[in-house]
Amino acid sequence: MDGSRLSRGEEHLSLAQLFTIGVGPSSSHTVGPMRAGRLFLEQISDRLAQLTRLECDLYGSLALTGVGHGTDSAVLLGLSGETPELVDVDRAPEIVNRIHATGQLVVDGRFPIKFAPGTDLRMKKGVFLPGHSNAMVFMATFSDGAPFQQEFHSIGGGEVVTVGAERPRLPNVEPRYGFGSAAELLELADRAGTSIADIVRANETAWRTPEETDAIVDAILMAMAASIDRGCVREGILPGGLEVRRRASGIFKALSAKSAAQQSSSDMFDWVSLWALSVNEENAAHGRVVTAPTNGAAGVIPAVLRYYQTFIPSADIQGARDFLYTAAAIGFLYKKRASISAAEMGCQGEVGVACSMAAAGLAAVLGGTNLQIENAAEIGMEHSLGLTCDPIGGLVQIPCIERNTMGAIKAISAAHLAMHGNGEHLVSLDAVIETMRQTGNDMSARYKETSLGGLAVNVPVC
Repeated sequence: MDGSRLSRGEEHLSLAQLFTIGVGPSSSHTVGPMRAGRLFLEQISDRLAQLTRLECDLYGSLALTGVGHGTDSAVLLGLSGETPELVDVDRAPEIVNRIHATGQLVVDGRFPIKFAPGTDLRMKKGVFLPGHSNAMVFMATFSDGAPFQQEFHSIGGGEVVTVGAERPRLPNVEPRYGFGSAAELLELADRAGTSIADIVRANETAWRTPEETDAIVDAILMAMAASIDRGCVREGILPGGLEVRRRASGIFKALSAKSAAQQSSSDMFDWVSLWALSVNEENAAHGRVVTAPTNGAAGVIPAVLRYYQTFIPSADIQGARDFLYTAAAIGFLYKKRASISAAEMGCQGEVGVACSMAAAGLAAVLGGTNLQIENAAEIGMEHSLGLTCDPIGGLVQIPCIERNTMGAIKAISAAHLAMHGNGEHLVSLDAVIETMRQTGNDMSARYKETSLGGLAVNVPVC
């Protein structure tokens, strides 16, 4: 593994950094750019009253699929002072439309300036900056003529890096159990005689009390459940021009109408697919979802969680928490040792990682040992290796929405398969994560969220 990845492996991550509540359709292309716009305002907060012009250049994958992912709108919202966590998703289109119609942007919601989206917000298609494939540069000009600019990278899961600045560290980040690999995680848990979930729960006390962490986890669980429930009842055509009709509501009505005599064992697969479908239709409609670990893969973990809560008789709230704590441990490893950005890894870094995380979480609440949990996570990724990201029209719709249903079913299968073994297996989770990283590096840029290859070029869009 290269040196930069090893250094990232030394970072201490919190569950609250991995699971964040935001808006669709993309964590790296929507949530990240909105945060970057707001961060830029914070950098020039003491000079906002003297601001005369704002500009933004989008590069790489952000430029190539930015319109389909709503990146341009996200930047406008961020510069207007909105955040992914608090923006009113129903009012957001009104803010963006007003900027386009009036040629005026109200910076941070307080300072109106002229802004022409066609000339002040530019898509530099085909230009990749050396630091990252999801790069953006904001520029400000003030009344005294002095310019200021800042480059940001959206590195996946909604996380943004300010280029040239030391990456922010949360206070008191010395967790009880530091681990940078699955082997270290298993060794720590074995030595402490505890579960992977308890390892993460103990580590979170470096940032907050156990009660505060449980409250965060419960809020995440509620947001995941809400995204399923909203998606199951909303109808209509998804935005973007592909004319994709929402299907979850129809499936929900059909399954709910079945009598006890009409139900069969195969209905479980239909329900799980429905739950994943509903979340990702909400995501595609720019609704509120949880990065798990990204927006493009937001349906996998909620669907498998709902499977646990619906079909496993012993399910309870502590089990749901343990599911997320365990899944987080696996997600940390992918962030530290590889990437969860489709622009770097292809969809194996999004749906593949979500599948691996969900498989581990489910194995944990099914009573699996730490070795079985690690095995489930490995199975989930081993059979997602090489998964490309080739969204048609740059929209997080085809194949993204259905791909989440496949990831959820695969995660359930991986967990149950691991439970039938004793945890011993030939391919380790560390080996499969490294293989994913190498595969992502070798993968052509055409298949890494650029819409320049695969289905994106073989399916005509009128």
